[in-house]
Amino acid sequence: MPELPEVEVVRRGLERWVAGRTVAAVEVHHPRAVRRHLEGAEHFVEALTGRTFAAAHRRGKYLWLPLTEPDGAPSGRAMVAHLGMSGQLLVEKRTQPDETHLRARFTFTDGGRELRFVDQRTFGGLAVEECAGGGGAGEDTAERIPQRLAHIAIDPLDPSFDEAGFSAALRRRRTEVKRALLDQTLIGGVGNIYADESLWRAKLHGTRPTDRLTRAQVADLLDGVRSVLGEALAQGGTSFDSLYVDVNGQSGYFSRFLAVYGQVDRPCPRCGTPIVRESFMNRSSYSCPTCQPRPRTGRT
Repeated sequence: MPELPEVEVVRRGLERWVAGRTVAAVEVHHPRAVRRHLEGAEHFVEALTGRTFAAAHRRGKYLWLPLTEPDGAPSGRAMVAHLGMSGQLLVEKRTQPDETHLRARFTFTDGGRELRFVDQRTFGGLAVEECAGGGGAGEDTAERIPQRLAHIAIDPLDPSFDEAGFSAALRRRRTEVKRALLDQTLIGGVGNIYADESLWRAKLHGTRPTDRLTRAQVADLLDGVRSVLGEALAQGGTSFDSLYVDVNGQSGYFSRFLAVYGQVDRPCPRCGTPIVRESFMNRSSYSCPTCQPRPRTGRT
């Protein structure tokens, strides 16, 4: 599933190619693409036709484009997108043949490139939702947060991220540190790949109890999270196959720089010990047994 860097790359593409354009028509090619829009596909089409997409936003792994009315006034609603396992938002020439797994198409009044939602596994989806306040007094209504996303925590690359608050909240929890990193109500945008990479950088095993972490360890962990997300973003994200691409169909290249994720039996870049794989929440965790020793018990 795309994580923060991959979704942010898509957001930047939407900001460049879609924001400020007015929707001329919408086609829904598969009902699962809009299953989160509870009023149905016809209402989804009606809610978007004639509206203009404002600036593209992201919270965690979700994207949204606020809508403005034909008179330019903010509508208080936004189109929300979640890419799921294989969703793609592509900006294509109108002459480009349809993709095999095309689920929705947006054309614009300027007659330029269209926006396509392509999703092989149909786990992703689109919806038009009401927006709630998320920034306090004086907040621009076009920048409010869709209600479904209000519980998702701000991500660590956001300038308003509260380091002290995150440290205190993490150390209050009685759970394992990797589980905490994947909790989107605590820290937004981190998934399995970047959790493993961040833990390696901080020299922490994923089963380390959060309430036993020192402030220095939390600071090292947060530094690891920020550095790996920033580096991945600079490389366009991580692509293991053709399912993750940016809006122009280009893959990301951070997979070339992964230290532990997917690197089982390869030498640790820091100490040379072979990387190990362990089962974790129906997926895999990767770590260096020397740099990241497993706690002797679950509470030490």
